[in-house]
Amino acid sequence: MILDLAATHEVLITLEEGSVGGFGAMVLHLLAEKGALDAGRVRVRTLTLPDTYQDHNSPDAMYREAGLDADSIAGTVRDTLPERKAGSSRLRLA
Repeated sequence: MILDLAATHEVLITLEEGSVGGFGAMVLHLLAEKGALDAGRVRVRTLTLPDTYQDHNSPDAMYREAGLDADSIAGTVRDTLPERKAGSSRLRLA
């Protein structure tokens, strides 16, 4: 499934409440091992909790600090999407 997504989408973003070395790392490993990143057709971003201590706070504040709140996630998606020509709508979400 992941290889199919990489072949048919321009951007893959993983999101997890785990730290570095989790699901996102396994996705990157699979894509690299199978050569899915060789042509540079898919952009991959992994969003995880930081590998640092976070001060105790409300969950919303901690997610915001980690870049896992809705605004930060949307910003990462926008920043990762390729530039589009006017009228182009090739974006597919899965």
